[in-house]
Amino acid sequence: MCGIAQASKGEYSAGASTGVDVHTIRQPLGVVAGITPFNFPAMVPFWMHPVAIATGNAFILKPSERDPSASNLVARLYAEAGLPDGVFNVVHGDKVAVDAILDHPGIAAVSFVGSTPIARYVQERAIAAGKRVQALGGANNHAVVMPDADMAFAAAQISAGAFGSAGSGAWRCRSRSPWAPPPSRSSPSSARPPRRSSSGPGTPRGWTWDPSSPPSPAAASSTT
Repeated sequence: MCGIAQASKGEYSAGASTGVDVHTIRQPLGVVAGITPFNFPAMVPFWMHPVAIATGNAFILKPSERDPSASNLVARLYAEAGLPDGVFNVVHGDKVAVDAILDHPGIAAVSFVGSTPIARYVQERAIAAGKRVQALGGANNHAVVMPDADMAFAAAQISAGAFGSAGSGAWRCRSRSPWAPPPSRSSPSSARPPRRSSSGPGTPRGWTWDPSSPPSPAAASSTT
């Protein structure tokens, strides 16, 4: 977003490859939409609507029905800042609302973040309706433990990466859980979190993994 003013001017690169020139131009599509997941109710929508609005589009946000309040708050802040009515819109609902967005002829493009099966569904249905579509699914990041690794240290760091900042733990755990220590050096204890780590509501001192917010510096240090 910091460079949106410059990027919106467009650019031209001659000879980017043999016989290839590259140019970008700003062409607002009109009405575009975003369908976002439950585990990042603020961050993922902010990947979408600021850029869409800044480049001249109206935006429809369909947040997860599990945690819609963050999107309502953003809409209120936009209104208080003076954004005209109808530029940023929030539509709540389940699959019925999603299908309505994907099928509506007045919506030119859709961005989606979520599971791979739903990403495929969104892509196929949006393309069938003649829309531009960006469907991001999966987000699994595999951790590979090399044969010469310190197994206790590796297990501790992978556990911290999976469960730390557990307000987004549903995503982080999935993205870090596939890991494969060498068979000759693995043991049941190697995959256990470090003993100094503990999970809880985050309010008492001593908890390491708080399911609602990132750990404090003191708590975070106990996992490393």
